[in-house]
Amino acid sequence: MAAELVRGQNHPLSQVRLEIRVAAGQPVVAAATLGDEHGRIHGIEWVAHPGTPTLPGLEVSKQAAADHRLAVDLGAMPEAVHRVSVLLALPLGGDGPARFGAVAAPFVAVTGLDGTEVASYTITGLDAESAVVALELYRRQGAWKIRAVGQGYAGGLAELLTDQGLPQASHLAAGINEAVAQGLARSVAAPPPRTPDGDRTRQSATPALGPEGSGSTTQGAPGAVAPQPTYGAQGTPGAVGPQSGFSGSAAPADPAATQPAAPATGGPIDYSHPRRQAGAPPAPAPTAQPAPPGQHARPVAGDATGWSMEERLYNQVWGMFEDLARTMAAYRSAVDFADSRMEKELDQALSDPRSRIGGQGDAAREAAQAKHAQLVDQARVALDRDLDQLAAESEVVEPALPLAFAGWDNPVWHGYRVPMEIPMAVRLGDLHLPESPELRVPMLVRLPLERGLWIDSGGAESLDGSFTDSHELRRLALDTAVAHAARLLAVYPAGEFAVHVIDPAGSAAQALAPLVHTGVLAAPPAAGAAGVADVLARLTQRVDLVQMAVRGGAADSLPPGLDTAEQLLIVNDFPHGFDDRAVTQLRYLADEGPSVGVHLMMVADREDAAGYGPLLDPLWRSLMRLTPLPDDHLADPWVGHAWTYEPSLVPPGSQVLQQVLTEVATARTKLR
Repeated sequence: MAAELVRGQNHPLSQVRLEIRVAAGQPVVAAATLGDEHGRIHGIEWVAHPGTPTLPGLEVSKQAAADHRLAVDLGAMPEAVHRVSVLLALPLGGDGPARFGAVAAPFVAVTGLDGTEVASYTITGLDAESAVVALELYRRQGAWKIRAVGQGYAGGLAELLTDQGLPQASHLAAGINEAVAQGLARSVAAPPPRTPDGDRTRQSATPALGPEGSGSTTQGAPGAVAPQPTYGAQGTPGAVGPQSGFSGSAAPADPAATQPAAPATGGPIDYSHPRRQAGAPPAPAPTAQPAPPGQHARPVAGDATGWSMEERLYNQVWGMFEDLARTMAAYRSAVDFADSRMEKELDQALSDPRSRIGGQGDAAREAAQAKHAQLVDQARVALDRDLDQLAAESEVVEPALPLAFAGWDNPVWHGYRVPMEIPMAVRLGDLHLPESPELRVPMLVRLPLERGLWIDSGGAESLDGSFTDSHELRRLALDTAVAHAARLLAVYPAGEFAVHVIDPAGSAAQALAPLVHTGVLAAPPAAGAAGVADVLARLTQRVDLVQMAVRGGAADSLPPGLDTAEQLLIVNDFPHGFDDRAVTQLRYLADEGPSVGVHLMMVADREDAAGYGPLLDPLWRSLMRLTPLPDDHLADPWVGHAWTYEPSLVPPGSQVLQQVLTEVATARTKLR
């Protein structure tokens, strides 16, 4: 079974005649270098590139292309060769992108001559780099292995070759670029975005969402940041990213009507999840039943790639998010085109005053409106078809989600047992778009949390135009915070997650009752200015100690009484009870805490802290803003959608929260 590698991981090779396949989505240059036992290149004759594509045991492409196939015969390598490095670079001097951060994550697979995949690697995390060492084949004790490298170079091929010890690096890089420029007109274009049968192939995903109009993004949420293999588009439909075979276009019949959605700009978009779990090879994913001709295959839960069912479901949820974003972008693009076309036709028809006399103007208007309706109807048919497919998939996937991904109304919570391992992600709510409000995609955030949470209790106009009473909104915000805290406690193993609460005025006593009465809090809620100062001082000291231990390489030297579990601080009624020192400590925890396991959850109205002016702006921007009521504040930089977020709350009258917290408290008691 093929191994899906992460950066730095190696895998043994059982055969010496191989093919290395590259899929980049954009024309790239493929080259390879031969290195000695120290990885050094002895001369330009040890580099295979488009100008010199053939070396003993090695052959590369002669031009830039979106897809490459490199032939490797390790048995034919000279004895002095101990390492073969596969290089990818963006062509210079053309109209294409100048950095890998602006294109889809390249995918590299090593296969046998019969096409059987041995190992694959998706190169993620690139930004300003224009050249990268994708992977290397190396000889160790007489046996060959493959290692995923993913080392990028902003200085291009010249910097890369210099780093590998080639004295004539700049001269050779210029020669390669010249050879590529001569054949660039013949570059192979990216493969079409759909397969003949219309089904999509998935490998992984991770878009990034952020508060609309701000520089922040959500981490890990569908529509957030970020899996290792790509979902047929590593998180990118009609914009930046690998392609998917999903039937997500709603282009009108008129050839001139095809208007692809404009890709987002302003920085790299990485849709892959970081830190893929390593270990045993991935188990085979469930296979969908064959579909009759012209129909989609019946959806199956877990049909994405992954090393476990949990990871496959995580990737599948991301795929659903991407598919919904893609098909909605295509529909909106088609509608925009229909609108602009109708306006243009009306302007042309009515620009001549003579056409306004008699029935010519009315006829032109009716013809333009009829064409507009035809185009919109056609786009809607394609959209409805794709939405039906996604709805069918959602009906299959939702009941199969593991506990950490499931909503509070899922029956899986009734059989809750404290887990033994930390899950990949946790569900914090649902996302949907206005054209299909009934189709919800779980918003999954990677664990451990990389950003704090801000539950906005400020008054704002709801989506239906109504206003919620400020006291009721604060109560809903506290209920949302308690639900999120309870979920985090429930998905972590016993004793590996602790929750602290700051409630200076005691106004949250009723909402905090489930946490207090079950005994899952690390200590009673802190009240008053003294309580605020004490909790902040202890958590700040913990961050300092852990940071010093990690930086000094002395993690074993932490004080014996230090709680090494992940810590969550819930802050209510901010800034009541906070002096200037406490505000500074809070900002410090928000900035430095997540890297050492201290997380912040603010339940606050930003207007209440307006007196601090711009001093607290970095604090709000560093937190992921969530709302207690449905709100379309999450902006998708990929295709520009404003996603509506709805929190995951316990159904009214349900006792599931009490039952789950009781189980957590019981498990903690057994550890003492």
